[in-house]
Amino acid sequence: MKAPAQPDPAWLDSQYNNRALVPEHARHFERWASESQAARQQLDGMLDVAYGHGAGETLDLFPAPRPHNAPPAPVLVFIHGGYWRSLDKADHSFLAPAFVKQGACVVVPNYALCPAVGIPDIALQMVGLLAWVYRNIAVHGGDPHRITVAGHSAGGQLAALLLACRWRDVGADLPDALVKNALSISGLYDLEPLRHTPFLRDSLRLTPAQVKKVSPALLPAPPVREGRGLLYTVTGGDESSEFLRHNRMIQEAWGNDVVPVCETLPGLNHFSVLEALVQPGHRLNQLALELLEG
Repeated sequence: MKAPAQPDPAWLDSQYNNRALVPEHARHFERWASESQAARQQLDGMLDVAYGHGAGETLDLFPAPRPHNAPPAPVLVFIHGGYWRSLDKADHSFLAPAFVKQGACVVVPNYALCPAVGIPDIALQMVGLLAWVYRNIAVHGGDPHRITVAGHSAGGQLAALLLACRWRDVGADLPDALVKNALSISGLYDLEPLRHTPFLRDSLRLTPAQVKKVSPALLPAPPVREGRGLLYTVTGGDESSEFLRHNRMIQEAWGNDVVPVCETLPGLNHFSVLEALVQPGHRLNQLALELLEG
């Protein structure tokens, strides 16, 4: 499934500029910020923990309360969006309480932003992050063998890449199934259209070679093996036709065995779909809990 050949630049902007598509986007950002501040005050978290030495390589960690001798908690790593060039982990702490309450350990990382770095650099930062989580999360009560990665928009692209990562090539101590499952919310799986989208082009500075390297739909499907392999992908029903296309594209590229869930959630735009992740009983919240408990 491909975008129209040589699409009109104005059309590309109309498809990918989500802030223009959702005039009330500022209210969503304000809600995220205020609820995130409250979450950081409410939870006994560890903020700005370094997972590397590069720019932006810090994380916020929110352990689950655990009774004495309780088994280690499943781990949810959430990667924020913002087209790889904006937003911050501090805007997304609001996601933690709902999953901590369900007994999960939640990790929310930062990464360096474009144009100071390129998307391949960010992907490698996220590889370093997951290696850090695997090697260190047990100290904080998390189970290194039960790591689920979720991401929104650009973070959805990164989550899919992490599922496909060859972890043995990263470190001899890392298991093939380091990332057990992934959840991509409004993810982007072929970055070629973004190379031509006017409002993104200059900050992302994508080259054709980079597009091939970091587009999940252009990479081989990760093998389904014991303990690893599932990607759930969802998008809001009110999103642009391109985001709906990307959502279907990854299932077509990787197959139903790897992507058994590919859903469009009615009545949600590019920002409200993320808020559905923490609504008890919502389909998206149920999918996340299903991956964590799997």
